[in-house]
Amino acid sequence: MAGQSFLFVPGPSNVPNRILRAMAVPMEDHRSVAFPELTHEIIQGLKKLFRTEKAHPIVFPSSGTGCWEAALTNCLNPGDRVLIARFGQFSHLWAEMAKRLGFDVIVLDEEWGTGASPKKFHEVLSQDTQHAIKAVLICQNETATGVTSSVPDIRAALDDLKHPALLMVDSVSALGSIDFRMDDWAVDICISGSQKGLMLPAGMGITCVSLKALEQTQHNQYKRCYFDYQDMIRSNET
Repeated sequence: MAGQSFLFVPGPSNVPNRILRAMAVPMEDHRSVAFPELTHEIIQGLKKLFRTEKAHPIVFPSSGTGCWEAALTNCLNPGDRVLIARFGQFSHLWAEMAKRLGFDVIVLDEEWGTGASPKKFHEVLSQDTQHAIKAVLICQNETATGVTSSVPDIRAALDDLKHPALLMVDSVSALGSIDFRMDDWAVDICISGSQKGLMLPAGMGITCVSLKALEQTQHNQYKRCYFDYQDMIRSNET
């Protein structure tokens, strides 16, 4: 296409020409009679992308960072303990966000260029006999280094110990590019965005939430407004 430039950065990725052409249409009124049908088609398509029949896809006008915050504030209480592996810039930023939001963060530091260690997760979780750790956070693919970690192995550690912590997965640069299975891996929250693996324009925070995680939203005390899961689900249903 005329005037096209090519991006050689971790994100956003280059948007294919056929997608750019498909966007060359008039703006749609979100209150029009056609919009619910479009929304339904998007939600059903996202279920296929996440490989889920049970979980709820939600789209926020935000970046993946907004979906990080949504995951933490919808399902946890202030001061709750979370466990995260840090092995690159984006896992570092997620850990720092959790600290700034007032959570008790246990960080498993790994050398950049390596991935998360399921063994270390198992060791820490095995010592948490009172189940004080309420969520386990993992970047499936660390954008800063290109290193992929095994989500099924982290799930296996939780299952082996019968630990009830929620499994939250950042798949911003992985979803659409690397195998991801929401139901098979029993992921509670998957966080993604439009601008990396999906090769779309930036601006959409895309997440998928399990029934277990949604149940947590009924009881948690963290105040939220814009990033409220239940509000978005109700809007999608209507």
